[in-house]
Amino acid sequence: MNILDKIEGLEAKFHEVGLLITDPDVIADQTRYVRLNRDYHDLERVLQATNKYKTTLQHLNEAKQLFFNESDPEMKEMARMEIDELEPQIPALEEEVKLMLLPQDKEDGKNVVMEIRGGTGGDEAALFAGDLFRMYTKYFEVKGWKYVISSFSEGAVGGYKEIIFNVSGENVYGVLKYESGVHRVQRVPATETQGRIHTSAATVAVLPEADEFEVQINEGEIKWDTFRSGGAGGQNVNKVESGVRLRYNWRNPNTGEVQEILIECTETRDQPKNKERALARLRTQIYDKEHQKYIDDIAARRKTMVSTGDRSAKIRTYNYPQGRITDHRIGYTIYNLTGFMDGDIQGVIDALQVAENAERLKEAEL
Repeated sequence: MNILDKIEGLEAKFHEVGLLITDPDVIADQTRYVRLNRDYHDLERVLQATNKYKTTLQHLNEAKQLFFNESDPEMKEMARMEIDELEPQIPALEEEVKLMLLPQDKEDGKNVVMEIRGGTGGDEAALFAGDLFRMYTKYFEVKGWKYVISSFSEGAVGGYKEIIFNVSGENVYGVLKYESGVHRVQRVPATETQGRIHTSAATVAVLPEADEFEVQINEGEIKWDTFRSGGAGGQNVNKVESGVRLRYNWRNPNTGEVQEILIECTETRDQPKNKERALARLRTQIYDKEHQKYIDDIAARRKTMVSTGDRSAKIRTYNYPQGRITDHRIGYTIYNLTGFMDGDIQGVIDALQVAENAERLKEAEL
């Protein structure tokens, strides 16, 4: 089927969705309104790319007609120059439209909660978790994204046993979802006297932030505790019980199994704000658990999407003696470890996106 056949009817759908999002009944239903609003902007992007593709194709056909039918040498030469300019643009424009026609992951536009935890390797794993956190914050600066630390537990010799933080910006989950999994490091630890290379690991989890209406929580069943926050932040943080601890029994809708969720938040000196942020993290954790089946289904179909499937899978190795980073999902290796740890990670994310898109196009047979 021609790509133009596939995009037929998109304009009518765009106008239909545009009318719906101005309907007071739809606006009153926040779940539907947010979904339709997202659809409207997605269709708008597709139509813009489609119109550019169709216009370029039309100009190319007109130039070819002129070249074959025109007898004036000067006009014929102008037509040939236009053909030479437009023809190479068509494959790239067609590829862009094809990618936009693929069903989008509805989570991609969301902000995220990221969790980095030191794994096997003790003190060295905590130090590496700290290095990963620094790497990501450098990357966020380049992207213009904001991050706020929610809670952390420092390692004995530095770094973090665990650090949890929120990241907000444009298409954050769509980019960072590739980072979920086990990150392995091979290097000589600072504490190693014999100069031996050790292998340790840290796990990274990237969770799409849930909107309020996406998760049902019985707030009356939440058990709250307050405590004095430790660490930096001045005397007030340590003297006032501004830290909050939340306990909630979540029932798995598929199995009926009940699981206690425990969340601590010491983000601000304001207890009500900490409660609000702890609730947001609770929503995100429940949303993540309830959508795990959907996530697993995607991962089962796409080999490169390890990020959305098994979070215990080893996804990347950072080899310091060789200055090498290897992403095991697509066999991507570069020798720019210093730059990478300074936040220059876009190359590997681009490679993962290209590999995923190639699989999705093959799957959709576009």
